[in-house]
Amino acid sequence: MHTVLLKKLKESMISVLPVVAIVLTLNLTPLVNFSLTEIATFAISSVFLILGIALFNLGADLAMTPMGEHIGSALTKLRSIAILLSVCFAMGVLITVAEPDLSVLAGQVKEIINSTALILTIGVGVGLFLVLAILKIIFRKSLSSMLMFFYMMLFAFTALLIIRGNEALIPLAFDSGGVTTGPITVPFIMALGVGIASAIGGKNSGENSFGLIALCSVGPMLAVLILGCFTGGELNFIPEYDLNVEFSYIVHKIFDICGEVLLALSLIVIFFLILQLVCLKLPKKKLLQITVGIIYTFLGLVIFLSSVSIGFMPIGYKLGGELGENPLLFILFSFLLGMVVVLAEPAVHVLNKQVEEITEGTVSRQAMVIALSLGVGLSLGLSALRITFGFSILYYLIPGYLISLGLSFFVPGLYTAIAFDSGGVASGPLTSSFILPFAVGACVTIGGGAGSVLTDAFGTVAMVAMAPLITIQLLGFRAILTKKIRERIAMNRILNADDEQIIDFM
Repeated sequence: MHTVLLKKLKESMISVLPVVAIVLTLNLTPLVNFSLTEIATFAISSVFLILGIALFNLGADLAMTPMGEHIGSALTKLRSIAILLSVCFAMGVLITVAEPDLSVLAGQVKEIINSTALILTIGVGVGLFLVLAILKIIFRKSLSSMLMFFYMMLFAFTALLIIRGNEALIPLAFDSGGVTTGPITVPFIMALGVGIASAIGGKNSGENSFGLIALCSVGPMLAVLILGCFTGGELNFIPEYDLNVEFSYIVHKIFDICGEVLLALSLIVIFFLILQLVCLKLPKKKLLQITVGIIYTFLGLVIFLSSVSIGFMPIGYKLGGELGENPLLFILFSFLLGMVVVLAEPAVHVLNKQVEEITEGTVSRQAMVIALSLGVGLSLGLSALRITFGFSILYYLIPGYLISLGLSFFVPGLYTAIAFDSGGVASGPLTSSFILPFAVGACVTIGGGAGSVLTDAFGTVAMVAMAPLITIQLLGFRAILTKKIRERIAMNRILNADDEQIIDFM
């Protein structure tokens, strides 16, 4: 256990330290001016953030992943689709409610939408689309066709929101798809898909286990768009990112977070215990492992959310505000930050290895690293450009999703499934906790007030999540094209060979 924890600590250090290094380096230049208190708070928060991410990831490995596999496998063996779908819907809602990235996002828009209402709405969206994803596995339906249909529906509701005059909520809706597929949701849903696909079997069981995250990312976006149709009132606001280092405030904040996390995890635990008594019947050793994993998850969540709200978000907001005074520097720095953040995500390295193995080396890890780094860097650079000039995010999202969905017709289904699953991988914990406040701070400086925050700053997470959709499919398209060219060259050599070079064995 200690070895595994040390490995998780190393992974979380790789994730957090590049951002810390950039902030501390900038503090030595005339570009930004942080006080000693701010830097000290940021540094201490960084240490606890590393610990929180490590404990949380360890807990996810010990609890969420086994829970997903056992639930998927056991419920499939019951041969009751109604029970399977009902449990998957409930677990989809409960897992989403406990997602830390979603809590961070909801806390930043609580001035206009009640946090509980937003989280529950998104949870229902994930639950419904998890049900659709399970039906896709059971009936072996095409992921590309389903994605095409639901993205058409997504943009139809986007148009409806524009007609109703609530287009300011569109960036938030698309952000919700990126933050929902976070470090607690992804392991559970992926494991659930593997459990169900392996129980059902079939020659494409490996491929069928992909695509769940892709569909579960659509649900939150659609749910928030529908919620936006019934939301009215003033939508101009600036999220609160005040740095407060008073002991009483910190203690009060930690206790509040403990209560929220305890409530979210207790719902999952109670539901899992009911399943254990009814159908799972797991041995005590496995239950002990899951119990330990849940404890680690609780501690990791509390430390993570406390560190984010106390230290990371205020610094990100102030950094964006000061760099926003020089728009060109802001755009260039956003591009650099995007390249660094995606390289620092541990899940990205797992994804690179996975793609290399599945494609049998046709798409190498090095190609994936370069492509993803440039893709996410470009997406953040384009987001900074949008903040600077204040135009709609739809100028990016519509062409981006059209390209992504169009590529799905030219690459094997496995590439499409991995690509759409990978949106949550790229938009990791640092995206909602540091990059989004960074974008808000720059938006307030450049826009001169609260009027443009929701329309211009939000949508940054959506841009990061969209990068792998295009990147991985383009790599897949290139790999297929290269393979066909090589096969054609080889065939031409055979056809053009002299008869004397052909050995007749007859």
